[in-house]
Amino acid sequence: MAATRRHFLRSAVTTAVAAGAVAGTAPLAPAAEKAPPAGTAGTAGSPGSAGQAGRTSANGWPIPTAPPDADGSVWTCPVPGTGFGIEVAIGDVEAILVHVVRRFHYEVETLRAGDVTGYRSPATTKGYETNHASGTAIDIRPDAYPPGAKGGFFAPQLAVIRAILADTEGVVTWGGDFPHPDESHFQIDVPPTSPKVKQVADRIRTWNTTPGRGAGVTQDPRNRS
Repeated sequence: MAATRRHFLRSAVTTAVAAGAVAGTAPLAPAAEKAPPAGTAGTAGSPGSAGQAGRTSANGWPIPTAPPDADGSVWTCPVPGTGFGIEVAIGDVEAILVHVVRRFHYEVETLRAGDVTGYRSPATTKGYETNHASGTAIDIRPDAYPPGAKGGFFAPQLAVIRAILADTEGVVTWGGDFPHPDESHFQIDVPPTSPKVKQVADRIRTWNTTPGRGAGVTQDPRNRS
């Protein structure tokens, strides 16, 4: 496979899509997604986040009482160039998980609306799946890569997945590495107090605004700066 590429991302709540996105792709129109209310655009679970019930998911992140796109920390966030959005915690988590989905879309296999599941109600989750309830986990094509099944990806695809994980410096864990594999699953695997969350999110945002680091641009995989 060609050298891994880094993709232009833009936060749905704080930024607009930068120039230099892949030719032929278009971000969602501004009106396509609701904007979160003022004062909730920080890292989910930080002081000022609305609707926290005191419950936390398996990774330690707060589970909001409000449903997605309401007065809480989980919102539908566009994935630029795909035509769809994902329900995840806004702020730093959003920047990281959108990055995961976008690289997967361009470098592993093309995704369509309905292929990615983010938020799930706490009532429908248990164990590591409770991370969906805090908006800190996603499942990519779960019907194609069901829990318990292993070997769903070819070696070149696995190499890209490893490169995506390397981008996050341990902040994101892949379910394919679980003892009971879940190859569709990606989750934030550090608590909200970890400084690495903001560090990784800020670095991804820098890639957004740096010419030559967008989707479709070949990068030397050894250059992680």
